[in-house]
Amino acid sequence: MKKILILNGPNMDMVGIREPGVYGHDTLKTIETETIAYAESLGLACDAFQSNSEGALVDKIHQAFTDYDGIVLNAAAYTHYSYAIRDAIAAIHKPVVEVHMSNVHARDEFRHKSVIAPVCVGGVFGFGKLGYRMAVDALAELLKE
Repeated sequence: MKKILILNGPNMDMVGIREPGVYGHDTLKTIETETIAYAESLGLACDAFQSNSEGALVDKIHQAFTDYDGIVLNAAAYTHYSYAIRDAIAAIHKPVVEVHMSNVHARDEFRHKSVIAPVCVGGVFGFGKLGYRMAVDALAELLKE
């Protein structure tokens, strides 16, 4: 059975509280639980991890080299400037789908640039929690090949 990781970056633990007009009212725990159940319905094993620490996220990406077949990644603010996360993704040679609940291209200018996009297989933006399912669908298809 293929195994994927749902990986969330800084401040995602505040989803449901933080800017509900942008991120909705569901907590990250609810989103993770629903996404894991959805992945399992597609025949994928799935774990979730969140950290506000760049190093912890890099360590988890490194772990994916041996423990996972792909990653759904919401790097949050690290998307825009973390070359450490970018380099970790490039190092593992696994498909990573970038996901953001908001449409980052319709927000502040600094959010328009993703340093991780060039090493991800694709991205999903602006669909709220549905974006996680869309990213799982993409990984499921990619992992069939």
